[in-house]
Amino acid sequence: MKAIWQGKVIAESDRTLEVDGYRYFPRESVRMDLLQITPKTANDLKCPHGVQFYDVAEGDRRSPRAAWSYEAPQQRMQPVDHWIGFWEDVSVAS
Repeated sequence: MKAIWQGKVIAESDRTLEVDGYRYFPRESVRMDLLQITPKTANDLKCPHGVQFYDVAEGDRRSPRAAWSYEAPQQRMQPVDHWIGFWEDVSVAS
């Protein structure tokens, strides 16, 4: 599986997991240099899984909050503990 942002592969792995319709990548397979931590919102703080969102960015190009990770996942999200999920401007394909 690959995560593609603006024509660039930003994650690639054969070990992805799908949970609730989203595909998660092991952190070591993600171009973390292209992810920038975003400040947590009030809604983020309510998440029982300790969500952390990231902007996907390079140079002057940016996709706000297009990636996330669960830093303190509860039961069903534990398999993707600290893995990275993508949405909106990032497409995921095999």
